Amino acid sequence: MIRDAFRRFKHRRREARALAEIAARLDRPGRPHGLPAPLIVSLTSHAPRFATLAPTLQSLTRQTVQPDRVILWLDEGDQDRLPADLRALPGLEIRLCPAWRSYKKIVPTLLAYPDAYVVTADDDLYYGPDWLRRLVDAVQEGAGIACHRAHRVKVQDGPPAPYEAWAQNLRAPEAGPLVFPTGVAGVIYAPGVCHPDITRDDLFMRLAPGADDIWLYWMHRLAGSAPAKIGGPARLLEWQGSQAVSLRAVNRPARGMGGNDRAIAALMDHYGWPEG
Repeated sequence: MIRDAFRRFKHRRREARALAEIAARLDRPGRPHGLPAPLIVSLTSHAPRFATLAPTLQSLTRQTVQPDRVILWLDEGDQDRLPADLRALPGLEIRLCPAWRSYKKIVPTLLAYPDAYVVTADDDLYYGPDWLRRLVDAVQEGAGIACHRAHRVKVQDGPPAPYEAWAQNLRAPEAGPLVFPTGVAGVIYAPGVCHPDITRDDLFMRLAPGADDIWLYWMHRLAGSAPAKIGGPARLLEWQGSQAVSLRAVNRPARGMGGNDRAIAALMDHYGWPEG
């Protein structure tokens, strides 16, 4: 009980520092990104998260590098439940799309802007001021896909081992086909780095309905990617109250096969192991 109380105290202190840092950022555009195509930050949210969404959006729209767009994708009807201050947030575009669950953070943007650099973000985290710059730097240095947080897939005689056996939250920069980006901390995708099936809702909603990271890994690995994990181990800061509704308990259960392993099995059956 004392340990839990201390952990909550530390989290509140970290959160207070993050909120103060966001508020202190200059409310003006960052420097040009310098990429040869548009740069779009793309995310989604839903009504249970709206109460804690403001600081995430503020941290994304006040970066040291300026994206061409920051798009928040919502289900039909949710836009009317979004607080007025978020609807008026400078630099934010709000758009509607089909109810594709977590795929809303990337699929609608890929469909609307197939030639753009797309950076995905989650709706419940603090993003530091240089978060976007570091991803842009990585693709300018040659990466087709770069991320702040990644696991390393463990393979056993060809097919992957269960998800929980993978090396979690890599502690050092690494690149290669077994680097598995986790979308929670942000991933940048250069144009054309994924298999054409990536936007097929008839497939991703059937094969991996709640495991978008698994689907995305298969899609870029089928196209021959070698993702780059940048920086040290990712340290996430989630806003208090944002985790009332989460896929984690479904995708990573205490025992038995979770949603990630079910998605891996379905994708193995449909595509096989992407060895390209």
